[in-house]
Amino acid sequence: MSELAVQVSSSMDALMKEYEIITHNLANVSTAGFKRRSNAFSKALDEQNSPDQTYSPGIVELSTAFDFSQGNMTETGRELDFALMGKGFFVIETPDGPLYTRNGVFSTDQNGQIVDMQGRTVAGESGLITIPQNVSVSELFVNADGSVSAQGTTIGKFRLVDFGDNQGKLAPVGNNCFAMTEEGVQSDAAENIVVKQGFQEASNVQVIEELVDMIMVTRMYEANVNFLDSSKEASKSLLSVALG
Repeated sequence: MSELAVQVSSSMDALMKEYEIITHNLANVSTAGFKRRSNAFSKALDEQNSPDQTYSPGIVELSTAFDFSQGNMTETGRELDFALMGKGFFVIETPDGPLYTRNGVFSTDQNGQIVDMQGRTVAGESGLITIPQNVSVSELFVNADGSVSAQGTTIGKFRLVDFGDNQGKLAPVGNNCFAMTEEGVQSDAAENIVVKQGFQEASNVQVIEELVDMIMVTRMYEANVNFLDSSKEASKSLLSVALG
């Protein structure tokens, strides 16, 4: 395979990956606390090709990153719905270690412990948060700092963490959760963060922006296909001439 063909094939693979990222973002437009994944490959490739130039597949490094910007607040009135305002994450306890999420749609299990949508326990600052049997969920009050109380008694406090400049090193592990896979990176207690009970943080996916990106990716992919077809036709013509 020629160097040019390898370059075009690489560009097409990168564009296909970006297309998959965009469709994943759009599929989660209604997922509470979802953070979109961004990929600027198509934009960078487009900038290499001005309107008055012949299209070239170009060489652009593929890199993706999560956009952790704040989503809008949606009021639900549900006592175990929580939205975070500011930088930070809830901590989910798992046998494989802690996970981190912005999705605060919780419930209680048979033991009265606060759990996420997959039934995994939500960490508190001093251990798991357990609702006493004589306390109704409707009696729960969660303060802005994440402390949970009922009937005038404090039950626990959500553990809220922040990774500061290392936030970009978090890796997705499914179910709207992240894990810190790089050794030695520690979280700190989240500061300047507010917990809003009875609210959900909406996904930060902007549908129009994603659709515009999808159109660009599709256009760039088609341009690569056309470029490759033109190159093949040119090679055939040269071969025909050479063979007489």
